[in-house]
Amino acid sequence: QVFAMGDRGTSNGSEVTDFILVGFRVRPELYILLFLLFLLVYAMILLGNVGMVAVILTDPRLNTPMYFFLGNLSFIDLFYSSVIAPKAMINFWSESKSISFAGCATQLFLFALFIVAEGFLLAAMAYDRFIAICNPLLYSVQMSTRLCIQLVAGSYFCGCISSVLQTSLTFTLSFCASRAIDHFYCDTRPLQRISCSDLFINRIISFSLSAIIILPTIIVILISYLYIVSTVLKIRSTEGRKKVFSTCSSHLGVVSVLYGAVFFMYLTPDRFPELSKVASLCYTLVTPMLNPLIYSLRNKDVKEALKKLLEKKNTIV
Repeated sequence: QVFAMGDRGTSNGSEVTDFILVGFRVRPELYILLFLLFLLVYAMILLGNVGMVAVILTDPRLNTPMYFFLGNLSFIDLFYSSVIAPKAMINFWSESKSISFAGCATQLFLFALFIVAEGFLLAAMAYDRFIAICNPLLYSVQMSTRLCIQLVAGSYFCGCISSVLQTSLTFTLSFCASRAIDHFYCDTRPLQRISCSDLFINRIISFSLSAIIILPTIIVILISYLYIVSTVLKIRSTEGRKKVFSTCSSHLGVVSVLYGAVFFMYLTPDRFPELSKVASLCYTLVTPMLNPLIYSLRNKDVKEALKKLLEKKNTIV
C-alpha cells in the first residue's frame, strides 16, 4: 500500500514535494510496540547524554581534554539521534508516513554532519589516550586547550564538508522511480534506490567519500592503540595495567559498535535493505544510548561527579 502511494509520475528531484518513509516491514499492530521501544531508547539517550554534559560542565575535576571530548561526543549523540528518532516515532502513528523534500534534505544533511563528526572525534579521543598513556609527562603540553578546540572544530568542519557534498550529490538526482523510501529516515542509499538517474558516478563518489572519512580515522585509532598496548605491556603493576585497560576499553567498545555498523551500511553491496535498517539502528539509536552508560559505569571520576551532582540537587530540594 505504501509503495502504491509512491507515484511514478515525477520527472526530477525539483518537482518532488514530499517522500514516503516506508519504515519497518512489520504488521500494523506491532507499530505500538516499536513506538514504545523507540520512545524508551530515545528517553534513555536524552537522559544519558544530557546528564553526561551536565556532569562534565558542573564538575571542575572533569575540566580535562578527555572529558572535553567526551562532552562533545554526548552532544553529537544527542543531536543526531534527535534528527532521526522523533520523525520515526511520528511515522508509527501516521498513515501517510510522509516527509517533505526540504525535510528529507535537512535530515540527511544534519545526520551526515554529526555521524562524520563523531568518527573524527573518536579518532581525536584515541590520540588523546595515546598521549596520556605513552607520553604522560608531556600530556599537558601536547594536549593544550588550543589543540583540543582545534580537534573538535576540525571534526565538525569535516562533518560539514562531507555533509554538503553528500547531500548535494543525492538531491541533484532525479526521483522518477518512486517517492517511497524503503527506510525509516532519509539516507543516501535508500534515496539512490528510488532514483532513475545514472548512479555510476554518484556511487563512486559516495564510496570514495566514505573511504576517505572512515579509513584515516580507523588508521589513527589503530596506530594509537598499538602504541598504547605496547606501553601497557611494559607496566609491571597488575593494578596499573587494569586501570589503563579499563579507561581504553570504553572507547574501544564505542568504536567497535559504531564502525562495525557503518562499515556494513556504507562499504558493502546494497542488497539487503532490511539488514541495512538493523545496522542503521545500531548507530542512530543504540550507540547514542550506550555511550553515556559505557563511559559513566566504567569511569570512577564520572561516577563520583554524578553522585556529587545528585547530592547537591537533593540538598537544594
